[in-house]
Amino acid sequence: MKKVLLIEDDTILRENTAELLELSNYKVFTAANGKIGVELAKNSLPDIIICDIMMEVLDGYEVLKTLSKSKKTKYIPFIFLSAKTERKDVRKGMELGADDYITKPFSEDELICAIESRLAKAAILKERRNEEEAFNSVNELRNFFEQSGDYFTVASGNDVYNEGDNSNYVYFIKKGVIKCYKLDDKGKELTTELYKAGDVFGYSSFSQNIPYQETATALKNAEIIGITKNEFKNILNNNPNVALELLDSLTDDLAHIKAQLLQMAYSSVDKKTAATILQFAAKLNPKPEDPIKISRSDLASVAGIASETLIRTMSNFKKQGIIEIEGRNIKILDIEKLQHID
Repeated sequence: MKKVLLIEDDTILRENTAELLELSNYKVFTAANGKIGVELAKNSLPDIIICDIMMEVLDGYEVLKTLSKSKKTKYIPFIFLSAKTERKDVRKGMELGADDYITKPFSEDELICAIESRLAKAAILKERRNEEEAFNSVNELRNFFEQSGDYFTVASGNDVYNEGDNSNYVYFIKKGVIKCYKLDDKGKELTTELYKAGDVFGYSSFSQNIPYQETATALKNAEIIGITKNEFKNILNNNPNVALELLDSLTDDLAHIKAQLLQMAYSSVDKKTAATILQFAAKLNPKPEDPIKISRSDLASVAGIASETLIRTMSNFKKQGIIEIEGRNIKILDIEKLQHID
């Protein structure tokens, strides 16, 4: 049942019009002046408003101006109802944003037709607004981050958040690389994921207020944008296409983690090391063959092997001419060979 707010200071006209609307299957709220009408509009959020112009306390023009400033009420169809028939009064009402103008006296059909017409138009415009506002892809979600989020700069080696911190934000990486990791009971670090520019990270349960389950650290100087978890939840609730694409992304992440665990469990040390170098190269550089600057401990953590074992294996790769090592810099010389190490 559609809701109509009728603002009219003439008691008899207000009651008769309300009864007419109720008989036409509308739920009617009434207000005897503009001030009461504004409060009712904000609290009841009617589907349409019918408002007299000449009223004490707050006239119809001021009611429309006030409601037009509120995000909740600005799109509610608004029909002026008045005995004032001069052209300038009609023009003033329309210039303020009124949807229609009905003069007294009016017929039942005239009023009902005006209401039904404006409700239909409002429904069409609402659909168009929803289409314009909807995020059809994760790329548009990232645009939302850039337009509406809070910007943070994180220097290389500094933490974005720590395991156990309140999960207040979800982040988008504008620039840089973020490493997420956990510590085991013995304090050994296990890298869970690497995120590069364009990735979203930091999401946790939306149904429970649980803390971050890992620590996030910048591997390179990073620029990140955060939106609150509640904002992010609202975006997903209102935009199923984005939720589905994000679900696909999470599925890919899980598949990658499973592959990484299988590699750590069953692959040879050489293959683990080669795969990890390639993974970091893909995350840190647009071109994998460009030198990467990464600590041995980070490489060992992702590969799931001891640092000493990693160093020995990389030394063998260097002797074979597969990579070049200078300090913390690693340059892939033969990417095809590195990709096919067993």
